[in-house]
Amino acid sequence: MERIKIKESVRIIRKKGICYLLGSNGKVKKYKPWLGDLFAFLYERIMQKSVFPKKFNASIDKHYNILKKEFENIHNTRIIEFATGSGDAVKYLHNDNVYGGIDISAGLLRIAKKRFDNFLFLDSELFVADVCDTPFEDNFFDIAFCNLSLNFFEDFDGFISEIYRILQPDGMFFCSVPVPERKTTKAIIHGNLYTSEDLKERFERQGFRFEPLPYDNGALFYFKSRRI
Repeated sequence: MERIKIKESVRIIRKKGICYLLGSNGKVKKYKPWLGDLFAFLYERIMQKSVFPKKFNASIDKHYNILKKEFENIHNTRIIEFATGSGDAVKYLHNDNVYGGIDISAGLLRIAKKRFDNFLFLDSELFVADVCDTPFEDNFFDIAFCNLSLNFFEDFDGFISEIYRILQPDGMFFCSVPVPERKTTKAIIHGNLYTSEDLKERFERQGFRFEPLPYDNGALFYFKSRRI
């Protein structure tokens, strides 16, 4: 398989298997992670013990079963994940795929790097970068996906535009995200919550075919969008 292609204008450095983007001043670009890198090791525990049961009113086991079903037949494919986190994609992706992962937390990506290595993902690269300003060439990936993070992206329309840019024609984007109409608890879900109809309108406006998926899991909404 072809390795991940970076735009010629982008400069990166690699440290312990993680790719860092350089700014025009030659220094590594800095971002502010949700938890902060010092607390990256708590991420999965917070998701399992707090976010899923208390905020989403959802089953984390059912969530992973859904992902396994959606990705079970994906092999030898160029895949990009937005908001890689601690690398839980190893639970449902096959290791023969070419995998690129983006997150603003270097701490989480260091955890993810160990997991991808342990699961023998031989063609994987992890990038500390903003989801709206990725380093990849146009029309490169076959599949993009983002789980449980879309509501945190500040420039949502810019993110959709970036997905369109780096996906090949007919490329597919998969997403799981909390939506307000499925929220049944009083717990606060941080970020910007978009209704399923708003998601549909925004993706279709930028050249995608939108397909809601028939899964029921608390506040979570699952969908696909294919680039036209």
